[in-house]
Amino acid sequence: MKYHQIDRTLFIKNRKKFTAAMKPNSVAVFNSNDIYPVSADSTLPFAQHRDIFYLSGVDQEESILLLFPDAPYEHLKEILFLKETNEHIAIWEGEKLTKERAFETSGIKTVIWLQDFHKTLKEIMAYADTMYLNTNEHYRASIDTQTREDRFIKWWKENYPAHKVEKANPILQRLRSVKEQEELDLIQNACNITEKGFRRLLSFVKPGVMEYEIEAELIHEFVRNRSKGFAYTPIIASGNNANVLHYIENNQECKAGDLILLDVAAEYANYSSDLSRTIPVSGTYSERQKAVYNAVLRVKNEATKMLTPGTLWKQYHVEVGKIMTSELLGLGLIDKADVQNENPDWPAYKKYFMHGTSHHMGLDTHDYGLLHEPMKANMVFTVEPGIYIPDEKFGIRLEDNVVIQEKGEPFNLMRNILIEIEEIEHLMNS
Repeated sequence: MKYHQIDRTLFIKNRKKFTAAMKPNSVAVFNSNDIYPVSADSTLPFAQHRDIFYLSGVDQEESILLLFPDAPYEHLKEILFLKETNEHIAIWEGEKLTKERAFETSGIKTVIWLQDFHKTLKEIMAYADTMYLNTNEHYRASIDTQTREDRFIKWWKENYPAHKVEKANPILQRLRSVKEQEELDLIQNACNITEKGFRRLLSFVKPGVMEYEIEAELIHEFVRNRSKGFAYTPIIASGNNANVLHYIENNQECKAGDLILLDVAAEYANYSSDLSRTIPVSGTYSERQKAVYNAVLRVKNEATKMLTPGTLWKQYHVEVGKIMTSELLGLGLIDKADVQNENPDWPAYKKYFMHGTSHHMGLDTHDYGLLHEPMKANMVFTVEPGIYIPDEKFGIRLEDNVVIQEKGEPFNLMRNILIEIEEIEHLMNS
């Protein structure tokens, strides 16, 4: 891993919060992700399952975390199961966690090699009444691949049918959505790395540059600042490509007079940032581009003010829609008849702004959070309105990441990333 080691007190706190929500005499098990094959002996880079990382800090394949707070013996209350390391593995694959290093990382004293997992679990299940199984219930999840977690659940149900079952995910959705200060610091670091990449671009972009060259500049800056790279697949959409919401080909020439919609951001220590900016290829915006840009910026600024404790996500988006409707009327993109005759399920503004304004962010770019529950302090949200005009061959999206405060407006983690037209034009032409 490239990032600096995280203080284990964060993961100790996270486990305490989780176990406090468990039912009496229950066990919870969390599995690492698989290493996914490509072909022949090729694999994708390993990416740790965020839940086991959140609870342990372990960033290694073939790892299992077991929590049993009511265990009759102290050494069974928290257990890490790791693949046994040795000198041969260290030579071929690099150093893996030893029992000592696992304790330094997680604060868990009982570390058992993975080959003894089934034997240990059999003893534990004789004491326990209930098992918390960890399923993916994120509202955006749509996954066909069977995960290591899926295989464990299937195996466990076949071997322990008499035990009660509870779901770990609702607990994690609530816990992970409210960040500890250490997590906010890690997200801030990811945002700071993103800022460095964005500033690098402003002196690099010019007519004739390829979208993939911009991508290369970003990955260079991110990795040299201890990031693994992009927090999500980067969108570098010049001209009319910006009107494809998830354009990821990044293979076109950036032409004079066009805008480039950038939805690109760095991760740090598995924590995401999520930035959108829209910049002019030639270094200056046209008057029409400025008008639309400032309309999007006003919507973003007004939407941000609404992210306060107690706000409901669904109602928030209704209110943002009203602000966007006003801006689109001012730009002449819709008229009063469009609004009067609109379908309530797909309002008139949706023709030009068809996606949501905000989502939870943290260990996942679209992070955990129960959308039907009121917002709370220390939740991190994106704010990302956009206006997309295929007939005019440009689209504009602006996005920051903010932390909800106990009182007042949220704190902008991207406050130092240029967003005003004058600032962007000045740096691009200096």
